[in-house]
Amino acid sequence: MRDVLRSDGTVDARQYATTTTMRAAVCVRAGGPEVLELRELRIPAVREGWSLVRVQGAGLNRSELRTRQGHSPNVRFPRVLGIECVGIVEDSTDPTLPVGTTVAAVMGEMGREFDGGYAEYALLPNALLMPVTTTLPWAVLAALPETYLTAQGALDALGVAPDTKRRLLIRGGTSSVGMAAASIASGCGMEIAATTRRHGKIDAMAAAGVDHVLLDDGGPLAAILHAVWPEGPDFVLDLVGARTAMDSVRLVRGGGTVCVAGSLSGWLISDFEPIAMIPSGTKLTAFHSDTVKGSAGASVLQRVVHAVEAGVYRPNLDRVFALDDIVAAHRYMEDNRATGKVVVVP
Repeated sequence: MRDVLRSDGTVDARQYATTTTMRAAVCVRAGGPEVLELRELRIPAVREGWSLVRVQGAGLNRSELRTRQGHSPNVRFPRVLGIECVGIVEDSTDPTLPVGTTVAAVMGEMGREFDGGYAEYALLPNALLMPVTTTLPWAVLAALPETYLTAQGALDALGVAPDTKRRLLIRGGTSSVGMAAASIASGCGMEIAATTRRHGKIDAMAAAGVDHVLLDDGGPLAAILHAVWPEGPDFVLDLVGARTAMDSVRLVRGGGTVCVAGSLSGWLISDFEPIAMIPSGTKLTAFHSDTVKGSAGASVLQRVVHAVEAGVYRPNLDRVFALDDIVAAHRYMEDNRATGKVVVVP
């Protein structure tokens, strides 16, 4: 297969097909990383309302790990996982998405109700596709969509604004979303503390804009945090999730806001009693990246891409795996070895 060069110098991604198959990492059943098998599948046929994207990179996410483990009840195996990807439109039913357009896609049941980004091609709803103009390498671009859209959305939910001279605690600071949030908040002039369980990740967090790195050994965080900020932070971005959410509402200063935007420890808060557990005046909110899929996130993602190109934001790309190494990539993610984003490329 080969690309076609247009007269204006741009690339037409339509290709002269020499095959009707593609490689894809298929989750064949619930289980450990070994249930991801590299298989030859037919390239999906385009249908009304959908476009075929030649995938150039897909960011890995903890939600895919839990889907692989069998914790997404709506998912039926076998399934090609992957809730995000970037690539080139190969065939389109949308005149606003011509062949050759660089696009990103996130959420919208990708990798759950229909096959996602762990493949050489993905058939995706037109409504999910976000056109992007960029000079970034594919692996760097692939590290941005889900990570930065979630980080920006969560900070917006908290009420963080430019030139906000206030204090932000990020729980789960070495996650890709945590590091992206640190980059954005640092640019807003905020003072940032963030947690990590590993001493070796301190330098990377400082480079992302974190002012105070808090080593979280699983014990009470209050003593460590109050040594830095006796009155507590104004905002808490909790990416650990269910296990720490109620502790976060006790850590934030009176009248402060907590946003739960991650689920590193799961989805459910057991025995949740809002009146008993949330201090009066403290605000608890949440953010889900499905909110910024498709056109709702396109302009935000473009701003992020420009900021990364200008060196204002860091891509926080930890490691790139080949599609052939998807089992190793999931094992790397499951062992919490990454500091930032893990990407797989075809």
